[in-house]
This record gives sequence, structure tokens and C-alpha cells, in this order.
Amino acid sequence: MRQFIIMKIQKNDFIELEFTGLSNEMVFDTTDPKEAEKMGLNAEVKPVITSVGNKMVLEGLDEELEGKEIGEKYAIHLTPEKAFGPRNSDMIKTVSMKVFKEKNMNPMPGMTLQLDNYIAKILSVSGGRVIVDFNNPLAGKEVDYKFKILRKVDNINEKVNALQDFFFRKRFEFDIDKEKKKIIFSDEKIKPIIDMFKQKFNDLTGFEFEVSKKKEEEKKEKEKTEYKKQEKK
Repeated sequence: MRQFIIMKIQKNDFIELEFTGLSNEMVFDTTDPKEAEKMGLNAEVKPVITSVGNKMVLEGLDEELEGKEIGEKYAIHLTPEKAFGPRNSDMIKTVSMKVFKEKNMNPMPGMTLQLDNYIAKILSVSGGRVIVDFNNPLAGKEVDYKFKILRKVDNINEKVNALQDFFFRKRFEFDIDKEKKKIIFSDEKIKPIIDMFKQKFNDLTGFEFEVSKKKEEEKKEKEKTEYKKQEKK
């Protein structure tokens, strides 16, 4: 009789994860295209690749991933402390109307907008003063998550891109030196971030991350050669 070994997810594993977050039974975040369509989201929505136990998704959700089984459906309930935190009265600020006028905005009570990289809600407008709530809209609320781990991710390209999505917020070209166990980028813009998280990247992937000027020079030389070829044509 065959025995099936059930693999459970461990800390630092990379996984492909689908989830839907709800507050008062209303969806506020999802990786499910069908749910996204109901919310009127036009952006591409798909499952995310994350490293377990490294806060690459909401901390309360992240804590629940370790020990779970691939393909099983789970549901969890999170208190504000484990979700988006309690409401903080210090995050309610008085902002001069001048700030909004400079940004060509006309603030109205109840309006939600992006202000200085924060999601801000206008509480009141009086004369030249605007009372703004910079708390996360879900701060102080209990939330629920439904989630499923689709697969464990072993491909190094997928792991590197998942780290880029989280730490760089965009993707840069890279080469893989499997013999020397190195991930080599050519764009100098990301060097400060790579230097800051070099050890963490190595711990998570087993590869050393670096930026090589040589790769950038090779890329430019290749572009010049291609340009000359085009000119001759």
C-alpha cells in the first residue's frame, strides 16, 4: 500500500499564494481575477509569489502560512493588531488648503485621495484648514482572509523576481551564474538596496546578489554594435 507524504510549508519557502481579504464581508484586496472584476479593478490581478515568514504579505497572514499544506483552502480572522493596526489619533493632521491648491485638488469631506504617498481621507474643510486622516482605511478593523497555497516555488528566476517586486517595486534585468552562485544586475540604481539587503537575499535564495559595471558596459557595447549594423543596412 502506497503512503503519500504530505509536505507542509516551512519558513523561508517561496510559494505561489492566492488570497482574498474581507472587512465586514466586503472584499478589499484579492489575487482572484473574478473577485477583482466584481470590485471594478482593471489592473492585472494574479496570485503572488512570496517568501514565508519574511513579511512580504500582511504580517498576520504571513504568520499563518508556515505549516500549511499545498492545495488546501484556509480561512483566518485577524484582529486589528495582526492586520492594519489600531487607529492612531496622531495620524489625524491639519493641512493648509494651500497644499491642495498647489496640487490642483479641491478637498471635500469624505473624499479619499493619495497625498504624499499616503491614502488620506478628508474629515472636514473649514476656511483655509483641512482636517485629514492619514490612518490606513482598515486601521482599527478586524479582517478575514481566505487563502490557498498553489505550489512551492523552486525556480531561481521566480524567486529573484518576487524579491524584485517586493523590494524594488519593479523588475531589472539580471544574469545567473550558477557555478559561482551569483545573481548579477547591471543597473547601478539598485546597488544601495542590494547592499542593504545583501545578506537577506543570500539567506533566502542561496545566491549572492551584486551589481556589475562590467555587465552594464557589455550591454552598452552590444547596443552600439547593433546600432552600427542597422546603419549599414
